[in-house]
Amino acid sequence: MGEQDDRRDEVEVWVAPYVTGTAALDGIDTLPALRLVQVQTAGYDGMPALLPEGVTLANARGVHDDATAELAVGLVLAGLRGIDQAVRQHGTWRPMPGRRSLADSRVLVLGYGSIGRSLAERLLAMRARVVAVASRPRGDDLVGTVHGIDELPALLPEVDVVVVLLPHGDATHHLVDDGLLARLPDGCLVVNVGRGPVVDTAAVLAHAGRLRFALDVTDPEPLPDRHPLWTAPDVLITPHIAGGTTAMLPRMAALARAQLTAYAAGEPPGNVVAP
Repeated sequence: MGEQDDRRDEVEVWVAPYVTGTAALDGIDTLPALRLVQVQTAGYDGMPALLPEGVTLANARGVHDDATAELAVGLVLAGLRGIDQAVRQHGTWRPMPGRRSLADSRVLVLGYGSIGRSLAERLLAMRARVVAVASRPRGDDLVGTVHGIDELPALLPEVDVVVVLLPHGDATHHLVDDGLLARLPDGCLVVNVGRGPVVDTAAVLAHAGRLRFALDVTDPEPLPDRHPLWTAPDVLITPHIAGGTTAMLPRMAALARAQLTAYAAGEPPGNVVAP
C-alpha cells in the first residue's frame, strides 16, 4: 500500500500483513472498493470495530493449529521437566529427580476449538489425560466430553497443567485471574498460547513460585525489558512464536487461494468473523 500505488481504488479483497492486533488493518480506509479482508492470524482482537460498512473480515482459523499445538506441547514439556531451569544452570550438573511426566498428567485445555483439538491429539498420543473446556458443553469424538466454562471452578483443583487457548474479548479479559489461579493445586503448570490479556499479569506474579508458568503471550506485549515477569520464579517466556513457522506460508497461501476463488465465483468466503 505504498503512496505510489495508483490501483488501490480497484482493490476488493485484501490479505492483510502478518501482524497481531489492529495494526493489521492500517490503511484500510484508503481502499474504497474493499469488500473482504483476510487476516493471517487466528486472533482478531479489536478489528471488527475498525471495519468500514460493507466489509467482511475473515481470520486464519486452521492455518496455525499445528504450529501452535506444537509450541504448547513444547512449553508443557519444558515446564514439567525443568528444561528452562537446566538451561539457566548450564555449567552446573544439578539433578532434578521427581519431575512430573506428561504421561498420566491431567491437562486442562481451556478453549477447545480447532487449535485445542490439535493439541489434544498430541497430548493423548503422549498418554496425557485431557480435560477439555469450551464456552458450552458438548460431546466430542476425541476427548468424549467437552465441559462448559461454568464447570471450570470445579475442575481446576484436580489438574496438573492448564493450557490457555482463548481469544481475547470482553468475556475472556483477565479470565485467568487471582481467583482462578488460587484454585489450582501447588506445582500446577499454566501455559498461555492464546492472548496475553486473558491472563492477569498481576495474578501471575502473585502465584509465581507456588505455580509454574510458561507464557508465549504476555500483557503487556512486547514485554518490556526488566519487567518483573522476566525474573519471577518458575516463569518461562517465549516471544509470541507460536504461529510464524515454516508451516504457515503454504497453509496461508492455500487459504488465500480458496478465499479468492470463492469471491470470484460469487460464493461466500470461509472463516468469516465479522460482521
